[in-house]
Amino acid sequence: MNQLTRREVLEMAAAGVLVSGAATAVMGATDERLIISGASGQLGGEAVKDLLARGVAAKNLILVSRTPDALAQYAKLGAVTRFGDFAKPDSLAAAYAGGTRMLLISIGNGAGPRPVAHGHAIDAAKGAGVKQIAYTSWLGITKGDSQGIAADHVATEELLRKSGVAYTFLRNSLYMEILLPQAAKMVADGKATIPQGEVLVGYVTRGDCAAAAAAVLATTGHDNKIYDITGPALIGVREIAAAATAATGKAIALAAADPNAPAARSFAGPSLAFTSTAVADLTARPATSIKAFLAQNRAKLAS
Repeated sequence: MNQLTRREVLEMAAAGVLVSGAATAVMGATDERLIISGASGQLGGEAVKDLLARGVAAKNLILVSRTPDALAQYAKLGAVTRFGDFAKPDSLAAAYAGGTRMLLISIGNGAGPRPVAHGHAIDAAKGAGVKQIAYTSWLGITKGDSQGIAADHVATEELLRKSGVAYTFLRNSLYMEILLPQAAKMVADGKATIPQGEVLVGYVTRGDCAAAAAAVLATTGHDNKIYDITGPALIGVREIAAAATAATGKAIALAAADPNAPAARSFAGPSLAFTSTAVADLTARPATSIKAFLAQNRAKLAS
């Protein structure tokens, strides 16, 4: 899917073409209607494209956003586009009406405390008859993380467990995209510093997270399951530098950090220091490596 342009995906969807090698879509289920919350966002938009590329009919998509006008291209294909705002819970019942499966993409804090906002969405989806909710959660929970960024996700997972609706937890690692500025700086400087006590992380691309989410929504057998969504290998400064060199041809000298220097602030902790095969298992293709990712983004490394 990631090799296709948006235009190609839309043209294939309009023609009813199923991408070769894609996993089986919801089995002949003309009655299955798939809700994407935050469909105009980056992850939501990628998930929509993946669903279309899998052969899910646009007419079976309910795309919900605070800015539904941004989804006009999908409405032209037959998708239903609706306004829905977690901060306006009265908007959600109508937004989710008729849906049977839902991708609940976790939000920022703009709509108030996240578990409360997510709870509004869960209650509305249940009231609308949604029978499965796939939620984009946090990888660290698998290793016992329950503080900081994990706390809201732990609370939301508990709300889903108690809701009576079948759940699927997509516990995503940190996005690989956040490494681009770091890799670009390495290329520009020709050097990089390995921090003291560096924790290697199974960074994953946003596209792989979207593809995994689309697979869970468009195929059966995922009720009450948990998937750890990671890249294929643990990544640190050495791995980023090697991939940046492979992409650009520019050598990057590595040096250890001054042991007396303050530690750099990072979200990366021991609870993220593992990988899984979930992306490959769900999508039938390997998760994107840091080498492939930086090669795809070569132009951004030199800018």
